[in-house]
This record gives sequence, C-alpha cells and structure tokens, in this order.
Amino acid sequence: MYRLTVEQDADWWEVEALYDLCFAPGREALSSYRLRDGVPPVAGLSLVARDGDGVLGGAIRYWPVHVGTEDALLLGPVAVHPTRQGEGLGGLLIRDSLMLAQPLGWTRVMLVGDEPYYRRFGFSRLYGVVMPPPTNPDRVLGQDLAPDAWQGVTGDVIRWDKG
Repeated sequence: MYRLTVEQDADWWEVEALYDLCFAPGREALSSYRLRDGVPPVAGLSLVARDGDGVLGGAIRYWPVHVGTEDALLLGPVAVHPTRQGEGLGGLLIRDSLMLAQPLGWTRVMLVGDEPYYRRFGFSRLYGVVMPPPTNPDRVLGQDLAPDAWQGVTGDVIRWDKG
C-alpha cells in the first residue's frame, strides 16, 4: 500500500537520488532537461509515493512548456525504485497525477517515451511537435486532457517563460 502526496521541498534530494538510481548517468544531458533547467516543476502535480514506513518507492514530476504558441505539460521523469518495480506503482503515479492536471487548468500533456508502454495511459504519437535534438520524433507522445486539445498544435517545444 502506497500513499501518494504532492512533492515537497524536503523531498527534493531524495527524489533526485531515486532518479539517479533509476536512470543512466548523464540523464541531465537529455534534451528534456534543457526544457526543465531553471524552471520549477508544476505545483500540485509532482507526486511522491511512500510505503507505510515512509520509504520512497516512486516519484513523478511535470514541467510547463510551450509548443509553438500553446501551453502544455511535460511529464517526466517518472521513476520507481528497482525493488518496487512490477507492483504497478508507475501506473498509479501516472494515472493519479493525470487526474489532477485538468482541474488545475491544463488541457494537454506530452512526454518522451515508449509508445507501447504509454499507450495504456492514453498517450499516442504527436506529429509536428518537435522536441530539441537529438530526440527521436517517434518517442514524442501526447494526450488530450480536454477534447481535441492537441488538434492543430504543432511547433517546437520550448522552455516556459511565464512566472
């Protein structure tokens, strides 16, 4: 049994250590990190999952970005501690956090990932949405949080510039 809570400042370094454990060295060199650097995660959407003893089992973060002239959420990273994988915790983090996004006024979400995995959560390939290189365009996925929210949205994904 896990308890999901909104990530707090006190969770930051523990979550960063989890991401370091789960992802390859140099993860911060990925193009998506250039969109995140110096931009705070979206308040209320970045979650941590802790077991009954308070041990961190997983975490998910969201970042605001622009796609052309439109606003979007960038999901990721999402990570589950290696000893907790296979328990459905990643899916729980994704589903529950997505349910929180629309009431906060977000209409579209995107990520860079494997479509066969993320399809189960409603993600599909975005055509015409361009992540900074060297991102494989086949891995740029999106989901509508409001009807047809991605319809007609194209362009470069750029850093958030709103305060």
